[in-house]
Amino acid sequence: MGPLSPNTLIVPCYNESARLDVEALAAFAARDDVRLIVVDDGSEDDTRAVLESLRARVPTHITVLAMPRNGGKGAAVRLGLQHALASGAAYVGYFDADLATPLAKVLRLRDVMDARGVAVVLGSRVQRLGADIVRRPLRHYAGRVFATAAALSLGVAVYDTQCGAKLFRVNPTLRAALAAPFVSRWAFDVELLGRLVHGLGNAPGLGVAQCVEVPLEQWR
Repeated sequence: MGPLSPNTLIVPCYNESARLDVEALAAFAARDDVRLIVVDDGSEDDTRAVLESLRARVPTHITVLAMPRNGGKGAAVRLGLQHALASGAAYVGYFDADLATPLAKVLRLRDVMDARGVAVVLGSRVQRLGADIVRRPLRHYAGRVFATAAALSLGVAVYDTQCGAKLFRVNPTLRAALAAPFVSRWAFDVELLGRLVHGLGNAPGLGVAQCVEVPLEQWR
């Protein structure tokens, strides 16, 4: 068996200089199976400088992209994913800059993807016994209302569309899904999942069977 193809992960950043954990991200990026693309979404603080210092720590595994103005998380993620695809990545995904999902858990998505032979794996913040999922009650219940509406609009029984931990196997459907900008700045996850499941343009949809949710063990 040959070496494991690296996971190219996108980290969208907007005014994150005060809370970016440079040490944790540098250690994570130093792994042989990880490449990071960090995208500065037109930050107004010194996020760009912090990201450049991060890149200098592991220059072979970290790429810094900068948007000329703030376009929203969806635009930043799309830019990073398109760059990853153009670079020849086979597995791409994204997670939040605040590391709400522990970095080690992000790679668990790849284990599930390979074990089940699917193309899309979504992290899911399911509050259950034995899991350490911490969310403010108001955000939790507002999220449940949104997720239910999203599932109905997509026609897909998805529990958590907005969790910032997702991984995709690169294929023509993913490329087509990223060809057009997202309409929403923040609910882009719903748009992307809909494009992947149902298809966009001449690219056929993957169908529900190629998408799975993985309950996270920890999220804060």
